[in-house]
Amino acid sequence: MATVEGIGGLSLSRLADAVGMSKSGLFAHFGSKEELQLETIEAASSLFTKQVIEPASDADTAIERLHRLLDAYLRYLEVETFPGGCFFASALAEVDMQPGPVRDRLVEFLGDWLGRLEATVADAQKEGAIDASEDAAQLVFEFEAVLLLANAQYVVTRTQEPIERARRAIEHRLDAAAARASKRIRQPRRSRSP
Repeated sequence: MATVEGIGGLSLSRLADAVGMSKSGLFAHFGSKEELQLETIEAASSLFTKQVIEPASDADTAIERLHRLLDAYLRYLEVETFPGGCFFASALAEVDMQPGPVRDRLVEFLGDWLGRLEATVADAQKEGAIDASEDAAQLVFEFEAVLLLANAQYVVTRTQEPIERARRAIEHRLDAAAARASKRIRQPRRSRSP
């Protein structure tokens, strides 16, 4: 409901109608609309962890972990975990200018996700899979831009085209970053003349 009707439209009475419970019964579980929204964010976060974060956790290298994280996000869209696309993209766009605990929790989630990607890029740089001169934060910004556009277009078109375009864009960018890293590794050392 939150990805289709908005997290602001998620209320105890609306949810009670949707699940066939009394509003007072739901009130006993959540207490307020804000608590319901926060619990919804936590439930969505658990699903995201299961579908996106955990599949990458056993990767042997940082670059493999990065590939898995980005691909798992695209699969999270493809399987339509939420009918309105990425829960977090949808909810954050809705509340980005509304201060309070709901916005704070969504911003925290985004910071954690971007931080995880940036740490993974930094680890891949240490392993020599991504050029050390790459700005890790910039690279993550580019990946997130691709993921968000893929989400927005997928929600509208319900076709594979935006997902496949996102995969190609990510691979192209990773190949470029890796090619520079491998060129630096392969360059012979120049001998110093006396």
